[in-house]
Amino acid sequence: MAFDVEAIRARVPALKSGTARFDAPGGTQTPQPVIDAVADALARPLANRGRTTEGERNAEDLVAGAREAMSDLLGVPPNGVVLGRSSTQLAYDLSRTLAKDWGPGDEVVVSRLDHDSNIRPWIQAAEAAGATVRWADFDPETGELLPEHLESVLSARTRLVAVTAASNLIGTLPDVRAIAELAHGVGALVHVDAVHFASHAFVDLAALGADTLVCSPYKFLGPHLGVLASRPELLETLRPDKLLPSSDAVPERFELGTLPYELLAGTRAAVDFLAQLADLTVSAETGPGGAVPRAAGSRRDRLRASFDALAVHEEALRARLEGGLAALDGVTVHSRAARRTPTLLFTVAGHRPADVSRHLAEHGVDAPAGSFYAWEAAHRLGLGAEGGVRVGLAPYSNADDAERLLAALEALGR
Repeated sequence: MAFDVEAIRARVPALKSGTARFDAPGGTQTPQPVIDAVADALARPLANRGRTTEGERNAEDLVAGAREAMSDLLGVPPNGVVLGRSSTQLAYDLSRTLAKDWGPGDEVVVSRLDHDSNIRPWIQAAEAAGATVRWADFDPETGELLPEHLESVLSARTRLVAVTAASNLIGTLPDVRAIAELAHGVGALVHVDAVHFASHAFVDLAALGADTLVCSPYKFLGPHLGVLASRPELLETLRPDKLLPSSDAVPERFELGTLPYELLAGTRAAVDFLAQLADLTVSAETGPGGAVPRAAGSRRDRLRASFDALAVHEEALRARLEGGLAALDGVTVHSRAARRTPTLLFTVAGHRPADVSRHLAEHGVDAPAGSFYAWEAAHRLGLGAEGGVRVGLAPYSNADDAERLLAALEALGR
């Protein structure tokens, strides 16, 4: 039984353009059910949330539906789900709230492997509070961020550790659980950037050992917004800045202004789409897209099955790409960690990354170049602001995409 990628591609209208898309780490293309959910929400009466009018009830139901969907995706209670404009905005809001209790002598640990949205908000909040920032490094030769890298910068004064669950630049999957155990051992909170991770792995807040976590639905087939997850009891202890008349209930106290109801409808639809991926399989008996038993259990159970199937699909494609890149002269792949997502960063000797990306686009292949806001990581790798060319896989990536990328790169050397 194998993953039926063509059944997925048939449900993603943007793929009709014919471009081989490897830009998923920056944002995936949108399935038709998600598009329909957004349009349907806007076509129905909407108003500020409540239970009196139809518009109020529709808004209330859209918020509740999105919370429940993200609860299932992330393994937290619905009242542990905070909805916001972006993961960056949520990180800034959380950092300012936590920093109210920081002061001189306190320490905050950030990682050079991370996207800047999990670095700069913490640095700026620490500076405003007079706290000290300490850095956990990673090995540029292997791409690994090891627990011992972090252990050396922890102390009894550490208040928070911010770490990625997966590098958006080179795909490294740090041992977040081990890192969290070390951080909790000195009494620190652990904030995890799961924006890239949630696109490829089954997320469980407790299993990761995280206290708070952020992700972005537009990285996993949904609309553009951000989500923060936490234990509700932790959220109850935090006092964010808010408008006086706005709700003080958790999680609403963290949600500033009116929520984008139509995007929340799309978020629920994206999670439902992900939960159905395991049903889209190929077998000798049914053929592509044939009738197969629906995955049993709750939506969270089906999500687990879907991510298991997705991992098999993406790992096979990643192996094909890595083998093909290794055979090309002058190509250096910087994604080398033992555990990593299907995300490859590479450079080509004698060619600027932006020029390679432009060449690929001319051959119908979208693979962008840059540091992708992983500013510290790109510089630690010696690539600077130019970074490299990033190739990222999504549920709709197929073998033809991989062959087109490799053929276009081979043509670059001619």
